[in-house]
Amino acid sequence: MVAKRIRAKERDAIIQSLKSGVTPKIGIQHIQVGRVNELKALIQDIDRISDGGSAFRLIIGDYGSGKTFFLSVVRAIALENKLVTVNADLSPDRRIHASAGQARNLYSELMRNMATRNKPDGNALTSVVEKFITEAMKEADTSGKSINSIIHEKLASLSELVGGYDFAKVIEAYWIGHEKDDEILKANAIKWLRAEYSTKTDARNELGVRTIISDTSFYDALKLMSLFVRQAGYQGFLVNLDEMVNLYKLNNTTARTSNYEQILRILNDCLQGSAEYLGFLLGGTPEFLLDPRKGLYSYEALQSRLADNSFAKQAGVIDYSSPALHLASLTPEELYILLKNLRHVYAEGNEAKYLVPDESLKAFLQHCSQTIGDAYFRTPRNTIKAFLDMLAVIDQNPQIAWHSLISSVAINEDKPSDVELEIEDNEDGFADFKL
Repeated sequence: MVAKRIRAKERDAIIQSLKSGVTPKIGIQHIQVGRVNELKALIQDIDRISDGGSAFRLIIGDYGSGKTFFLSVVRAIALENKLVTVNADLSPDRRIHASAGQARNLYSELMRNMATRNKPDGNALTSVVEKFITEAMKEADTSGKSINSIIHEKLASLSELVGGYDFAKVIEAYWIGHEKDDEILKANAIKWLRAEYSTKTDARNELGVRTIISDTSFYDALKLMSLFVRQAGYQGFLVNLDEMVNLYKLNNTTARTSNYEQILRILNDCLQGSAEYLGFLLGGTPEFLLDPRKGLYSYEALQSRLADNSFAKQAGVIDYSSPALHLASLTPEELYILLKNLRHVYAEGNEAKYLVPDESLKAFLQHCSQTIGDAYFRTPRNTIKAFLDMLAVIDQNPQIAWHSLISSVAINEDKPSDVELEIEDNEDGFADFKL
């Protein structure tokens, strides 16, 4: 079988991202290896969302173990299955529950990163709203009803939910702007849907609605959006939140507990079937989940729901249906395949341009094992970075032999920063940052 050539754009994005220690946004299918059972479990979740159900998963793994990469793979699969995805990293100014705009910031970031199969790179919110109108026009043509009545019928189900009346009104405002060719009205509707209004007065003056998407309506707005994308003809809605460890780093107990309560609310809705066509993937480190003092396990109601399956533990197996999915380490064999894939990507899919032979990969992994032990396949980020650095040197200096480089490659075990940022909320609504 002839190996498929890799486009220069994909090749450069993969190499540059991995050398910087971040997950590439495109071309991940060229380097994905292992974690077959975890992917099967998440594909079942995607099918459940498409069938009108819901899903909730915590993706737990150490720093550098490939959590973000795994989330990106699942996101790509969801897009192929005609779901709409949104993704964002939590940070000091973006979290699930807040009172000073941080939850609204997170929602805005999610909407900016909205993606569909036709727009996988984000900024797909406008095209989703346009697709809703296109679907309504098609229905009006076949049913003989007016497009206005079709839009009213489609939005009626949303109006019954919390915040749904104004959500529906904003979509109608977009349709009026579409009909009258009023770009300002359309832009204001998108601005509202992105939670970019900070005051109700501005929203009322420009759109005639009484509410905005704020800190208090974060989750309710996501539930509305999941039903709306379904009305627009998509299969469901997948919310992808990474860097959940930022909640663990919150120094203020009340602020941290409020965020954990919001996670509990989302988890309960998903487990009880109250949410429809909606899935959540939350990426975090083991301490974010397991720490009994500051992690999710410090909140008793969450601990009982997220605890390991004792029977699976006793039998020495993994329960892949659990809400908390601990990412298995890559095996040394899988890491060898990953290095082969990286060599293939570096050569743009052309075997004739391979810079190093197969024996160099084995020698490189042997060096990693001797240098940092098992960490080279448990948290492979630095191993991958070092391998690509070596290929870059050989590419730019063909006279240098690979075996003379391997022994001098320095690889560090991937650990969180020694300087931990603690985020402390004050009563005045501002945040203090402490080193």
